[in-house]
Amino acid sequence: MNEDDIRLLAYVDNELAPAERAEVEAAVAASPALADVVASLRASRLPYRETFAAQALPPVPESLSANLDALLRTHAQRQQAGAKPASEIPQTNAPVANDAPIESSMPTNGPGRRVRPWWLAAAFAAGVAVTAVTMPLLPGVLQKAGIGAPVLTSATTPPPKSPQGVTWVRAAAEYQQLYARDTVASVNVDASDTARTVADIQRDDQLDIQVPDLKAQGLTFKRVQRLRWQDRALVQMVYLPEKGDPIALCVVKDPRPDQGVAEQHIDRMGVVTWRKGQLGYALIGAPGSVDLKAVASSLAQL
Repeated sequence: MNEDDIRLLAYVDNELAPAERAEVEAAVAASPALADVVASLRASRLPYRETFAAQALPPVPESLSANLDALLRTHAQRQQAGAKPASEIPQTNAPVANDAPIESSMPTNGPGRRVRPWWLAAAFAAGVAVTAVTMPLLPGVLQKAGIGAPVLTSATTPPPKSPQGVTWVRAAAEYQQLYARDTVASVNVDASDTARTVADIQRDDQLDIQVPDLKAQGLTFKRVQRLRWQDRALVQMVYLPEKGDPIALCVVKDPRPDQGVAEQHIDRMGVVTWRKGQLGYALIGAPGSVDLKAVASSLAQL
C-alpha cells in the first residue's frame, strides 16, 4: 500500500493503533525512501508550539491576518468549486488598503496528503526570518546560515554548495547559534527513536558513534539527528546544561590522523575539536555554562 505523509506523521507521533503501526513499519522496512521521510519527520520533532507559547510575541498586524483569511477562503472556495479560475470565485471581502497582493497557492501532494518535508523546511526557514526579533539570534546568523538554502540540511535534503572557506566546524557552530534553551528544554527523549537513529547512522553512514552519557558533567541528552554538510553526513547530539543554552556534540567522518583537543571561538560560540578513529569531533556551546574543554578531554579518552 502507499503510505501518505499524514499516516507517517501519526506513526512518528505514536498515534497509530498497533495494527496500523505494524503496517507502516513493514512499509518503511521495505522502502529506503519511506525510511528517509520518517527520519526527516523524527528530526523535526521539536516543541515549537510550547516554545513560542512562552515567547512575548508582538501582536499580529490586522492586515496580515486579513490577507491570510482571504487566502484561506480562496483556497476553500476553489476546492468547493472544483478548482475554478480565481475570476469565477465570488469575493466576499474587499482587499485591505495598502495590502500587497498574495499570488501563491498552498503546495499539495495529492488529495488529503501532507506536504513533503522539503516544503516544510522552506516554510520553517521563513518562520525563523519572521520571528527573529523574538529569538536570541546573533545579528547576521541567518545570512551566514543561508536561510532558504542552509549550509547544514536534513539528511534527506540535497546539500547546497557551502560558501568558500566554510568548514564543517564553522557550519555546525553557526547552526548551533540558532538554538535557544527553550527550543529543546521540553523535548521528551524517546529511547527507541534514539536507538533507531543511531543504528541508521551506523549502518547507512558508516559512522561508529554512540550517544555518550554526560550527566556527570551536568549535561542532559535531548536528541540526535543526521544532518548533511556538502556530501558528508554530520551527526548532531544535543545536550542541555543545568543553565544556559544547549550544547552540541557533532561528528563527521574524517580519515586524517588523530589529533588532540584544541579550543577556538567561532562568532559567539566556544568550540573544542579533536580527531580520533577516523572521526572528527566538535563540542560546541556558548561560553560560560559548561567547561567545554574539560568535557571534550573526557570524551576524547573514551
